[in-house]
Amino acid sequence: MSFRLPTIISLLLLLEGTLFPLSLRGQDAESILQAARMNPTTHTATLRARIRGENASIPMTIRLKNHVVRYELENPSQTIFLTLLPAETKLSEEVNGKTKPISPIHCHDIIRQTGITYQDLSLGFLYWPHPVIQGEETVKTRPSWKIDLQAPAGEPIYGLARVWIDKESGAILRIEGYDKKGLLLRRFEVISGQEIDGFWTLKQMRIESFLPGNGHEATSRNYLEILGKE
Repeated sequence: MSFRLPTIISLLLLLEGTLFPLSLRGQDAESILQAARMNPTTHTATLRARIRGENASIPMTIRLKNHVVRYELENPSQTIFLTLLPAETKLSEEVNGKTKPISPIHCHDIIRQTGITYQDLSLGFLYWPHPVIQGEETVKTRPSWKIDLQAPAGEPIYGLARVWIDKESGAILRIEGYDKKGLLLRRFEVISGQEIDGFWTLKQMRIESFLPGNGHEATSRNYLEILGKE
């Protein structure tokens, strides 16, 4: 059974940060999150990527276009679609030529042996209600907003998601998921970025899992890596 996560990769979805206009800087949490939600797919791109962990290295192709992110895997062929909408995200999957929505019961399934779930690929946690700015912190020398989002009713594992967003670029730098007792379960952190065709994108992100109550020693580490253009 995998940890049930509020996002990730929100995955890949640290893919890009375009500069915030001055009018958005310092505004309320909802305005900041609204910009961060739509940032990843403002450019069209096809990227080579992989998920690298302790037990496997899984190559994939990521295609960005019109606010849709396509994750394409091979052997066997599988395509996962993430559609970013103003008020929600939608996940669907194409297997053997047929496309169907990812049902809630399967959202927490692990994708092959990557250690990453379908839910990880969504940005659902960024739509949780009543976000609150908890202050400003520096993440890897970058001044950032720290924003807390309370889990909605019905979320089985998480009680809170905490997000750090770069104040200048609007890029997500770190995500942490906490259980109902406030204990750390999962951390997503951007390790490095790179420039491809004039826009900045993720190069490497680390994904760590923790046993509740032991937030100092990760039980597993996986890495999402963007290798370059297709």
